[in-house]
Order: sequence, then structure tokens, then C-alpha cells
Amino acid sequence: MTRNTRNNPNGRFPGAFGPEEDDDLPKSKSQRKRDMTALQDLGSELEALAKDRLARVPMPEPLADAIHAARKITSHEGKRRQMQFVGKVMRNLDDDEVEAIRAALEGFKGTSKAETARLHLIERWRDLLLADDAMLTKFLGEHPGSDVQALRNIIRNARKEKELSKPPKYYRELFQAIKTALEDGDTDAAPDNVPEPDA
Repeated sequence: MTRNTRNNPNGRFPGAFGPEEDDDLPKSKSQRKRDMTALQDLGSELEALAKDRLARVPMPEPLADAIHAARKITSHEGKRRQMQFVGKVMRNLDDDEVEAIRAALEGFKGTSKAETARLHLIERWRDLLLADDAMLTKFLGEHPGSDVQALRNIIRNARKEKELSKPPKYYRELFQAIKTALEDGDTDAAPDNVPEPDA
């Protein structure tokens, strides 16, 4: 047994020469690779964004140029190489810039969830209106600016086309009418205490 291990059997550093618990240890090769892959994935998310959303993401000019160049490339191999370059540019960003980009992307995901919830609400109202005439009164109570006669006609025609197995023209028209009423009323209120429509 050497003197070092005899003095400190639990570690390689005897006495006061051992590293402190809070010391910043260098990242392992595996961790560095995971970080690089995460940044490259973040770059891929940016490249896949719609043009208007991409314009709202806070990013330095070199990264914006690299992303715009990647969007123009159509060849698979060329796109792959450009996305690796995007990852390289992202590795030069500081933590605050990366977090700002992540926060912007998370915000877009939240917006998409809200849009999906709104579409589900419209579909639910449509099913309720087709299933029960009393739901029209409830709908008009929540959205008084709606055209009553037009809605009645659309609902009647949508029911008729369903019975006759015709293409769903009025079914789609009812969706648009509900969507317009919700936008005009500027409310996302879900129908309360309403039974599920019969399937």
C-alpha cells in the first residue's frame, strides 16, 4: 500500500490537494457531444419554422444568415452540411442567446396549442349544434351578434346532407360560421354544462 492511499483510501488526492466539491470539472466527451447535438437540433427547429415566426426569433446575424442559407438549399447532402455549420455557429453563442432562442420556440409551441384548442372548441360547438336544437339558443346567448336565420339554414342543410350521405359542404360552412362568431365575440369560452353529443 502506498503512502497516498494509506492517508486517503477514498480518493486519489491526499490531504489539502484534493479538488473542492464546487470546482468546475471539464465536461466529458459524451456530454460535449450531447450538447452539440442539442444545439444542432435547435438549429433544425429554427430552419423548419415558418418565415414569419423565424423573423420573430432573437438571434445574431451570423446564425440568421446560416439559417436562411440552409432554407435555400434543396440537395440533401448540401442541407446536411449546412445544418452542421448552423450547429457550429450555435456553439459560438453564449448561454443567454441560446436561452432566448429556446424561449421563443417554446412560445410558438404554446401558441400552436392554443390554436389547436380553439379548433377543438369550434368542432365541439358544431357537433352540439347538429345534435340538438336547444344548443342553438345557448350558442346565440353566448354569441348574440350571430345571424340566427343563416345559422338555422346551415344547420338544417348540414343535417340533410348527412342523412343523404352527400359531400359535407354545409358541415364545413357551419364550421366557418362558428369560427366567425367566436372571432367576432373575441371569446374562447367553451360551452359549459353541455352534454356530449350522441355519436
